[in-house]
Amino acid sequence: MWRLFLVLAVCVGRASAQSVRYVPAGPNLPFSAAVVVDNMIYASGQIGSDPSGALVPGGIKAETAQALKNIDAVLHAQGSSLDHVVKCTAMLADINEWPAMNEVYVTFFPHHLPARSAFAAAGLVRGARIELECTATVSR
Repeated sequence: MWRLFLVLAVCVGRASAQSVRYVPAGPNLPFSAAVVVDNMIYASGQIGSDPSGALVPGGIKAETAQALKNIDAVLHAQGSSLDHVVKCTAMLADINEWPAMNEVYVTFFPHHLPARSAFAAAGLVRGARIELECTATVSR
């Protein structure tokens, strides 16, 4: 029994020693743009919207490119970049657009391909064709 207590005490001690920082997404948004835990950045999902919030024209390819640019901007603000992404999740309004999304997606990762999951969603915010979220390490 004392071994279990010791293991729990060590795990709780490690968890409380973590550095956690929440990066605001903007006024009136009910989530963080990213959460930084130690040397990991958990970026919230991004759609293919321009700085005004409007979806870029051009469909899945244009939206994929813009979503990745948006993620890169969030990562750069936290001292990282797409070069340090280890995992992405792609949510597609239409899974049949998966091949077209991939054509653009791979161009943003010329040095490595992160682990990735992709699935179809019944509906995305603002009628987007794609939402992407990524996890990255902080560049040192």
